[in-house]
Amino acid sequence: MVPWGVNALCVLIYMGIFYLVALKQRNNGVADIAWGGGFILMALINLLMSPAIGWRQAAVTLLVMVWGSRLVFHIVRRNRRKPEDFRYRKMRERWGDKAPLRSLTHIFLLQGILMILAGMSIILINRSTPPATWLDAAGFLIAAAGLTVEIAADHQLHRFIRYYKSEDNPIMTRGLWRYSRHPNYFGEAVIWWGLFLMAVNVQGGWAAVISPVLMTVLLRFVSGVPLLEKRYQHMEPYRRYAGRTPIFVPWFPKKG
Repeated sequence: MVPWGVNALCVLIYMGIFYLVALKQRNNGVADIAWGGGFILMALINLLMSPAIGWRQAAVTLLVMVWGSRLVFHIVRRNRRKPEDFRYRKMRERWGDKAPLRSLTHIFLLQGILMILAGMSIILINRSTPPATWLDAAGFLIAAAGLTVEIAADHQLHRFIRYYKSEDNPIMTRGLWRYSRHPNYFGEAVIWWGLFLMAVNVQGGWAAVISPVLMTVLLRFVSGVPLLEKRYQHMEPYRRYAGRTPIFVPWFPKKG
C-alpha cells in the first residue's frame, strides 16, 4: 500500500522550505531548483519504506537521482548571478501586493501537487518488488535514452550560449537542435514514458500513466515549449528556424 499521506507531507515540508528561501531572496526561480530535487526526495523516501529492494527499484532510483541532480546543477549554473526568471518576474508584477500569498499557492504548493502526480511511477515502483520482465528492460533503455538526449541538448545549448552566440548568430540550430526546437524537453518527456513502462507490472501500475501524460502536457503545452516560443517569436532568425524545424519530436528539417 502506498502511503500517500507521507509523500504529501514530505513534499509539503520540502516545498515550504524553498518558499521561505524564495521570500527571503525575492526570487521565485528557486522553485525550478526544487523541482528536480523533489523527485529525488520521493524516490528515496519510498525506497526506504519498501519492504525489500529489487533491481527495478534500484534502476529507477539511479535514473531519478542522475536526472534530478543534473537538472538542479543545470538550473543553478544557468541562473547564477542572474535576476529572477522573466516568467516569475511577470507573475510578481501582475500579482502586486498579493505576490507572497499567490507565490505560495500558485507556484510552490501547485508545483508540489504536480510533483506527486508526475512522480506516481517512481512512488509505485519503489513501493513494490514483483519480478522483472522485458518491459522493465525496455523502459529502462527508453528512459536512459531520453536522459542522454536531454543532457546532450542542454550541453550543446550551454556551449553555444557561452562560446558562439552573438547578434549575428542568436539562435542555436546545430546538433540535436537542428532536428527539434526543444530537444531537451522532448528528452525529458521520453524519460517519463520509460519510467511508466517500468511501472506497468507493479500493483496498480497502469495508474502511473498519469506521470508521462502530465509531464508531456506540461512540457509541450504549458510551462515549457509555449513560453519559450512566445519569448523568441519576435526574432526573425527564430521564425526562419521555426519554419524548417519541428517544434518537439525530432525529425529532419525542411529544405529551403
